[in-house]
This record gives sequence, C-alpha cells and structure tokens, in this order.
Amino acid sequence: MKNTLVYKLRSGKKPKFVYYVVNYLRQLEPKFLFRWRLKKELASLAGRKDEEYIRWRVDYYNQLSHPVTLPLDAKPLATHKMKSPKVYYFDTYEYTRWFPQHLRWGFLPGDIIHVPSYPSIVKSRPLVDHNENSILMKLDKVRHFIFVHDKKNFTEKQDKIIFRGKVKGKDSRRKFMQMYFGHPMCDLGDVSKNTTDPIEWRTEKKTITEHLDYKFIMALEGNDVASNLKWVMSSNSIAVMPRPTCETWFMEGTLKPNYHYIEIKPDFSDLLERVNYYIAHPAEAEDIIRHAHEYVSQFKNKKREKLISLLVLEKYFRMTDQGWE
Repeated sequence: MKNTLVYKLRSGKKPKFVYYVVNYLRQLEPKFLFRWRLKKELASLAGRKDEEYIRWRVDYYNQLSHPVTLPLDAKPLATHKMKSPKVYYFDTYEYTRWFPQHLRWGFLPGDIIHVPSYPSIVKSRPLVDHNENSILMKLDKVRHFIFVHDKKNFTEKQDKIIFRGKVKGKDSRRKFMQMYFGHPMCDLGDVSKNTTDPIEWRTEKKTITEHLDYKFIMALEGNDVASNLKWVMSSNSIAVMPRPTCETWFMEGTLKPNYHYIEIKPDFSDLLERVNYYIAHPAEAEDIIRHAHEYVSQFKNKKREKLISLLVLEKYFRMTDQGWE
C-alpha cells in the first residue's frame, strides 16, 4: 500500500488544509457586512447576459413552485453550529451568513438519497418524481468538485477500463467486480478497509494522474453519486456508467447518455461491447469528450456560482413564506 501521506500529496485532489484554513478564517468576518450587501448582490442578476440561464439553474436546484409552511421544529440559522462533518457546515455557512439569522430552514448533511418530509437543503437527491423538497446546494465541494487539466490526448491512452473505489457495502459495485475483475481490458481494484470481499480485489489507490492513462474510467455510484464524475468529465478520458439515479449541484440528471458519457446497462452486461465500439470509433469518443468539457465549463465561473447559490437560498426563504425582506 502506498504511503498515505505521499498519496495525499500526489493524489491530484485539492489540499484539504487550504480549504480548512480559508473556512476557519471565514468565521472571523462580521456577518452584518454580508447582510448589508445581500440586496445589491441579488439585484446584480437583472440585466446580465446570462440572466435566463441563471434563473434556470436556480429553479433546477430549488424546484419549489408554491409557498410552503415549515414545521414548527425547523431551526433558525442562528443555531447552525460547526460540527462533524465540518465540510457541510462550512459549505452552507459561506452563504447562510448573508441572511438574517432568525430565518428557519431544513438542513440534511451527508449522502441523502431520500426526499425530505419538508423543504430541506441537501447535497444530493434521488432522480425521482416529486423531489421538490430536496433543495440542492454545492456541498462537500472539496471532495466532489475537482476538475483537471489533462495533457494526454484520448488516442494516446490505453484501450482499457479503470476502476478504483470502495466496494464494501455497495452491492452494485460488488456485482461489477464479480463480473469483470481479472478481465484483460479492465484494471479494477477495491480500496475498502476491513472488508470481507475477496482479498484479490484489494489494491492500492491510484492518483488522478494515474487514472488518466486509461481511455475509459468507471464512474459508479456509491452512497449517492459517483464522486469522480466531475474530474473524469473534465479530462480527456471518458466516464462510463449506467444512467444516474441521484444528482448533486453538478445536475447529473441533465447529462445526456452517449453525448456526455458512455452509458451502459444497470447490470453492466454491455460494458465491453460499448467500450469496444468507441475504441473502434475514436472520433465519436472525442466528440463525447468535447461535450463533457463544454458541460463542465458552466461550473467554473466562481462569481456566477456564488450568485446562483445565494439565489437558491433566497428562493428557499421566500417560498417558505418567512417574510424576511
């Protein structure tokens, strides 16, 4: 097993210590300065060239279409305190500090795959009908929102499929490993700890850079979404996966099969057939890569992402009829 510190330094993921330093320093900034600026920030939407697009994004994340009354036990923002997992506190506090602290909300941290009983802020939601109580925000972004600059062209990569991930407790991933572990076109490995799955599956982690030596990277859902999907779609490799069942701020529900990623059946039975098709048709594969890059680009404008986040919360408080303005 690779030295853990060496792996963390070379993994290609964002250094968490920088994230934590920035967010602890954020606690020192007076909240009233942000509340004073809020109306001006929200008003900046009017007249923007991308105003219609921003409104569409806001309504996608927050699908409340009529006023809703929150239950009496919904907590005010003032009670939102730092606790584990801290990333969910930090990523919400960045935007909740802009609003009056008496406003009440629902907030469910973690990997959420059910629809809450009343409108609540979540990182992930199931792609099902009537999921409007699941209000998406960009949470756990230090882990999920990673993009890469891939210098290796698709045609220079190995004609193989790679998967590295935790299999323990994830039936779908276990089935995938049972079907394809040891196949000559597949480099698969389970990085779970304390697992009872076959010992031959166990392997060391690979860095993002090492993944990018392969043309095809499996993006398999775990507890909710496939956390590697964002960086895979920003690379010159192609994400291979069944159609998503959950989504996050990345709007996985809007991805087009065989346009942004290679779609395979939920039972994985056509994996080799689909991959071999794109090995034989590299121009079509590169079209998918180009479309994936175009999709990823919409999340790279930091100022716009901040405005969308504030508007999602503003709509939440407005649609829960709290009369804060």
